[in-house]
Amino acid sequence: MARIAGIDLPKQKRGLIGLTYIYGIGPSTAKYILDKANIDLNKKVNEWNDDEQTAIRNIIAGEFKTEGALRSETSMNIKRLLDIACYRGLRHRKGLPVRGQRTRTNSRTRKGKRKTVAGKKKVAKK
Repeated sequence: MARIAGIDLPKQKRGLIGLTYIYGIGPSTAKYILDKANIDLNKKVNEWNDDEQTAIRNIIAGEFKTEGALRSETSMNIKRLLDIACYRGLRHRKGLPVRGQRTRTNSRTRKGKRKTVAGKKKVAKK
């Protein structure tokens, strides 16, 4: 079993896909890492030998910020926005979309489940 950056990578997946299970590594970064370590992109994770795993670990540790360090940096960036009370910080605080998306109809992911508000009652004409 390959354990890299504190994550157990899935054994039966290709190396390119397996590396994306690490927070902070996407497909293009995974391709870069495997190319730099001279490992075939289609080679499965369980086929990696110890030297290849060590090479991957060294590349990730040396060049990339992953897992806990990246999560803490992201949360510190958001906390900084909240502290300086800029527009983006206020949007984070209110739980609304930060990057200019419309909120009248969409943004259910950020706003949560709908909270229905009763509408005005129509007055009957005589």
